This record gives sequence, C-alpha cells and structure tokens, in this order.
Amino acid sequence: MRSGITILAAALSLPLAPTAILAHHGLETQFDTKKTSTLTGTVQRIDWSNPHVRLYVEVREPNDAAAVWEMDMGSPNLQMMNGWKIDTYKKGDLVTVVFYPAKDGSNVGYGRKVSAARK
Repeated sequence: MRSGITILAAALSLPLAPTAILAHHGLETQFDTKKTSTLTGTVQRIDWSNPHVRLYVEVREPNDAAAVWEMDMGSPNLQMMNGWKIDTYKKGDLVTVVFYPAKDGSNVGYGRKVSAARK
C-alpha cells in the first residue's frame, strides 16, 4: 500500500517537473555571457532580497537624458561571500559596473563587478 501511494504521488507530480526546471534558468538564457559592458552611474536603490540582489543605477546619456539600469547581482549570500555588506553601496553613490548585457537589448544586465567610481 505504501509503495502504491509513493508511485501515485510521483506520477501526479511528474507534469510539474518542467515548470520547476524552467523556473531557475541559466545566465545564458537572458544574458550575453560572451560580451561584457561597462557603465558608470549613480546608485538609485539596492534590493537585498532572495533569490537575487538587484542594483539600480542611473546613467546619464550623452544628450543628458537619464536611463536606469537594473543589475542582477546574484544571491545575497554570494554578495556577502564577495565582501559586500548591506551598506557597501547606498543611494547616491557613484559606481562603475562591469556586466553581461541582456540579450533583448533592454537596460538590464548581470553584474560581474561593482566598484566605487571616481568623481
């Protein structure tokens, strides 16, 4: 009886497996990992929440228009292992970000390195 319930539970959950697999995708699906870009701008905000830290940076374009870039920074634990603290960067800080750009051309990237920029 017990093995029958186990088999039934496994059979009923099988259709959900593709959804779980697609929920956590690799970098290559969204970002061009063969190309890096660099930008310098002002931190607008940082969201320290699972599954990924999000860094929002305002960049001034040559025509003086502002564009906000969203950087996926990986998990909060990864950032802390790399030496970040919650207050390492705060709103108004000038930063330089090296990142993998989004494949769709949007203002989104996967941050590889963030450093304080010189004014």
